[in-house]
Amino acid sequence: MKLWKQLLVSLVLIAVAFVTWSWAYPGAHDVLVRNGLERISFFPPAADAAKGGSSGGQQAGGPGRSRGAREALVVVAPVSDGIVNDKLTAIGTGQAVRSVSVRALVSGQIADIPVRPGGKVERGDVLMRLDAAQEELAVERAKLTVSDAKAKVDRLQSLVASSAASSVEADQAQNALGTAEVALREAELNLTRRTVTAPISGSLGILAVNAGDYITSQSEIASIDDRSQILIEFFVPERFASGMEVGKAVTASASSRPGERFSGEIFAVDNRVDEASRTLRVRAQIANPEDTLRAGMSFEVTVAFEGDRWPAVNPLAIQWDSTGAYVWQVTDGKAARVDVAIIQRNSDSVLVKADLAAGDEVVTEGVQSVRPGAAVNVIGGSEKPGGNEEQGSSEEPTAQRSTTEKTRTGSGA
Repeated sequence: MKLWKQLLVSLVLIAVAFVTWSWAYPGAHDVLVRNGLERISFFPPAADAAKGGSSGGQQAGGPGRSRGAREALVVVAPVSDGIVNDKLTAIGTGQAVRSVSVRALVSGQIADIPVRPGGKVERGDVLMRLDAAQEELAVERAKLTVSDAKAKVDRLQSLVASSAASSVEADQAQNALGTAEVALREAELNLTRRTVTAPISGSLGILAVNAGDYITSQSEIASIDDRSQILIEFFVPERFASGMEVGKAVTASASSRPGERFSGEIFAVDNRVDEASRTLRVRAQIANPEDTLRAGMSFEVTVAFEGDRWPAVNPLAIQWDSTGAYVWQVTDGKAARVDVAIIQRNSDSVLVKADLAAGDEVVTEGVQSVRPGAAVNVIGGSEKPGGNEEQGSSEEPTAQRSTTEKTRTGSGA
């Protein structure tokens, strides 16, 4: 068979296959419309055929017949409000609201330890006693000296009254009594210092010494933590510095207690930004009434802000050309191009800077057939993008971003 006959047969077969597909496949018309080939659609839906017939009757053979007479079929989605930078999340370390390291004021050998490590102690409770035999003797000696000085003062006062002794001798005896009393107080003070007491109420840590050990004033005996409140120290990026105020509410969760949330407030804010990390040190305070939290635990701290609001659109609505990103906005059945600047991308929405408002409709499907100012036929819609919910948290921790931007940061655009 000659070549031209083969080509003719092939074209006939292709035409028959196309007509058969157009007739048998229900979505054939929509496929052709989406690809700008609606003019070769042989079997349009009944509504479109009637509309096309009416239009054709008005324009058939007329000089004004236009290729764009048929409206583009599109799917639209509403614009919603999106929020960004509405919270800061940072990683911090817990500290006891008060913590002391206990040391003895004097050197000596430990004679007794009446407390148990890890237990609760009250302020003034005895933690340990040092050998105090020598100090006890010094107190007894000082008491005897005071007693003798008092007796001498009484005797000389009687003699002065009867002119048997001079007032000078009486004054000297009185001075000797004062000196003896000072020596007694000093001896009693030295004896008191042989007993180590708790300076604050709290939980006693593991003791670093045992009975019989010899310690000095530099020896650390134990630590006491007041855990009625927990201070969490964390770092935030400098752009959040203005929002850090004493008394601002925070929530925290401990890594060791997943699922539990603790409420608190900012307790202290540093007076300067660290030049090396460009972060600000902040301390938050949370209550610990059940004593479930410990100093040294890691916490995830969340601080809420009002945030920045932006229009949120369906990701399918974003289009690109040489001038940048844009969307097709549908108003009164006509399409208009709106240039946008992307603020933040999320899985279900894109926050943009654009002349859009919540409730406006933008094209998500059928964008190939849309032209500026052209009429469109909306054939369906999609779910509202999740923009009314939080679109993202500011930076996440930097400073550990405490610069981990789960530690020095927050919700990020």
